[in-house]
Amino acid sequence: MYLSIIILPLLGSIVSGFMGRKIGVTGSQFITCTCLLLSSLLMTFAFYEVGICGSPVHINLGSWIDSEIMSISWEFFFDQLTVSLGLAVLYCSTLIHIYTIDYLSSDPHNQRFFSYLSAFTAGMLLLITGGNFFVMFVAIGVVSYLLINFYFTRIQANKAAILAFTMNRTGDMLMSIGFFAIFAIFGSLNYASIFSITPYMNETSISIIALLLLGGALAKSANIPFHSWLPGSMEAPTPVSALLHAATLVTAGIYLLLRSSPILEFSPTVLLIITIIGSTTAFFAATCGLLQNDLKRIIAFSTISQLGYMMMAVGLSQYNVALMHTVNHAFFKALLFLGAGAVIHSFADQQDVRRMGGLINFLPFTYSVMLVGSFSLLATPYLTGFFSKDLILELAFGQYSFTGMYAFILGSITAGITAFYSFRLISLVFLTTPNGQKQSYLNSHESKIAVILPLLILALFSIFFGYIFSDLFVGVGSDFFGNSLFIHPNNISIIEAEFSINPIIKLLPVILSFIGSATAIFMYHKSPEFIFNLTDTPFAKKLYGFLNGKYYFDVIYNHFIVSAGLQTGYLISKEIDRGAIELLGPYGLANTLTNTGINIAKLDTGIITTYSLYITIGLLSLLFLIFAPVLIDISIFSELRLIIIYFATLVLVLSPSTSKI
Repeated sequence: MYLSIIILPLLGSIVSGFMGRKIGVTGSQFITCTCLLLSSLLMTFAFYEVGICGSPVHINLGSWIDSEIMSISWEFFFDQLTVSLGLAVLYCSTLIHIYTIDYLSSDPHNQRFFSYLSAFTAGMLLLITGGNFFVMFVAIGVVSYLLINFYFTRIQANKAAILAFTMNRTGDMLMSIGFFAIFAIFGSLNYASIFSITPYMNETSISIIALLLLGGALAKSANIPFHSWLPGSMEAPTPVSALLHAATLVTAGIYLLLRSSPILEFSPTVLLIITIIGSTTAFFAATCGLLQNDLKRIIAFSTISQLGYMMMAVGLSQYNVALMHTVNHAFFKALLFLGAGAVIHSFADQQDVRRMGGLINFLPFTYSVMLVGSFSLLATPYLTGFFSKDLILELAFGQYSFTGMYAFILGSITAGITAFYSFRLISLVFLTTPNGQKQSYLNSHESKIAVILPLLILALFSIFFGYIFSDLFVGVGSDFFGNSLFIHPNNISIIEAEFSINPIIKLLPVILSFIGSATAIFMYHKSPEFIFNLTDTPFAKKLYGFLNGKYYFDVIYNHFIVSAGLQTGYLISKEIDRGAIELLGPYGLANTLTNTGINIAKLDTGIITTYSLYITIGLLSLLFLIFAPVLIDISIFSELRLIIIYFATLVLVLSPSTSKI
């Protein structure tokens, strides 16, 4: 049964990809959606059996690599961490598959898209169920490239896919080096073997491994400095954006760190670095999202910001809270992306929020579900996001340390900024005066049931999931995750966060969120002229350029990394590849052989005495080689005459001939 959870999406992908022409669009949609639905039901049962009943499952299919120094098996492990994240992956993926039936109904490449989408889900399931560090991370990188570049005739889609693939490969390189370091130190890549002896290893070695794994996690989860690829991935179709941002690729890095918690807990320096990077990423992405005008890019930057919160929770050693926020985020972020797709689909594929407005009258249901998703993103009390996002900030304050206070301050400010750009989106799309073309409004309408049903289900998850599962995942005294997550006793601070923090501190993020929401509604709905007056100052223009340019990260990358890399590549190509290698290789060898042949041909003079001389030289050379051990003995001076004769004859031969017969 457990293997069927992984095999069913893969089977649907293979059938849709290789037999798409035979089964048609409807057959492809039916097979992939059915496989995902069955896999979701099986994962629900696995969640009950493994999570609720506490019965982890280990499956070993046999040896993969077996040598004297390395033994790696095809093994899969279902524990509480696996089934919790797998539940979010499969629920979101199934709903996105159903949503896609109507959303891409007019696309001529439906079979290929459903094949890629199911393969993406299968790759993520393979990643989270792998029983060692080797059965991981390869499939989703390749399939993400194919999905982002689905419209491969678009230049921007090509660029975005290459950027995403390159940055993820950079992280994979660091992660692979980390795996090699793990094998060199522990002699194994199996989770159980590694985690059992980690407490007895040298802290420096553990820190190096943790840093290398962190590099891979930052690239997968789009944290600073590997964040640039995520906004560009919006060139993919909206269902891809929803799946990629909600429950698959971006959560892979978080999962890697959660799975490696027994390693991270013995490297406090790396935990400190993770906390700083996570809180900085959350603030950075929120400020960048303030000035975005593309509907999907606004939500994309909110994804980066929320990934920063998850990374912050990991750095604070609150892995269960990080996992809960990952699962919660999957539901409300999928809701926001699918809602945005419904708006774009019904409004003539327009994505610029400045060219919308007034859509509440045409898309009331879509407005309602996007409002629910936005409130959950804001961590409005008693919605799903509240039970994890606010808890992360409370735990940061409860650390009573510099890094904890740094994370709390930036996280709280980020909460207010998140509220601002979320309600800026709601105002510009649904509430303000209509700014789009008349024909777009006349053709605007609510979507069909295949779109409405996933939105409704995700809205219910965004309202109730956190309330139902918060005590199970992060409740005081809950041992739901058992041995799947490890928190060092010195790092447990859930009790301090629950009982020793001033209520005003706990309410601060909610208050800032309310202020941010009210400010956005006032500025964009009630008093839009205030925006023009505010931005018409020299400082505001510079700040606008700085934030809209995403802190000039892309400029720095292009100037110092991309340009330097291209220049280095050009020099290597010119001086080495087409220079030294050509000189020593093809051209040099050919010229040497040609010149040698010409010189040998010149020895054919047609003079008989010259030929006799060649024969004599050959005999003398043979004698020289035979008696060389004797000749190099400097005590035998009489034999030096042979050397003199030999070299004199050689000079005579090399001199030009003066006559011919």
